[in-house]
Amino acid sequence: MKTVFILLAILSLTACGVETVGTAATAASLKKQEMEQGQKNMQQFQQKLDQANQQTQQRAEQAGAEK
Repeated sequence: MKTVFILLAILSLTACGVETVGTAATAASLKKQEMEQGQKNMQQFQQKLDQANQQTQQRAEQAGAEK
C-alpha cells in the first residue's frame, strides 16, 4: 500500500513537470516568432529608409544640376 502512494506521488510530480516543460516550449516558440517578426519589420524599415535617402539624394542632385 505504501508503494502505491509513493508511485502515485511520483506520477503526480512527473505530470507537473511535463506540463511545465510544455508551457516553457510554447513560450519559447512564441518569443522566437516575435523575434523573427521584429527582424522582418526592421528590414522593411531599413529598406524604406534607404529608399527615402535615395530619393533625397536624387532630388539634391537634380536641384544642383538645375542651377
